[in-house]
Amino acid sequence: MSPIVHAELSWLMSQVLRERRDRILITCAGLAPDLDGLTLLAGEASYVRYHHVLFHGYVGALITAAVCMAMAKERARVALLALGAFHLHLLCDLMGSGPGWPIHYYWPTSMREWFWAGQWDLASWQNAVIALVVTLACLACALRWRRTFVEVLSARWDVEVTKTLRRRFLSEPEASDSASTGN
Repeated sequence: MSPIVHAELSWLMSQVLRERRDRILITCAGLAPDLDGLTLLAGEASYVRYHHVLFHGYVGALITAAVCMAMAKERARVALLALGAFHLHLLCDLMGSGPGWPIHYYWPTSMREWFWAGQWDLASWQNAVIALVVTLACLACALRWRRTFVEVLSARWDVEVTKTLRRRFLSEPEASDSASTGN
């Protein structure tokens, strides 16, 4: 699955949290397993050998949860959600990263491979449908919680995106319209 979908899924999980910073931490936790993708900087052979190995396991999950907890306001909830987002990433990779690409969850204590025989390709219709549904769900959050995934990038941009979506789908007036009508 693409990093964007991993991030959006993790952000959706974080909607039970009040603080923007805590939601961003959960989003980062959902992206954390792909830190081992940085092995690409050492060449394609390193990437093929170490991606889905170095950080796609319990060690990466524990490090991620500890870092998120240390930086969070709601520490216990963030630690649990960070573990959930991290493992959701692994589940998505098992389903949609391509046939024959296992995860080494127990590394460094074991090189036992985890895989699913029904894995679909990264560029599959299944991943495309999931990406569309997840992106629409992120945009729909503007209608309920007055925020979208854009808050991860910029709180100011998120306000504008949210206002636009609420005007379009909830027929909310613009701020200048309500001021001129006395509302």
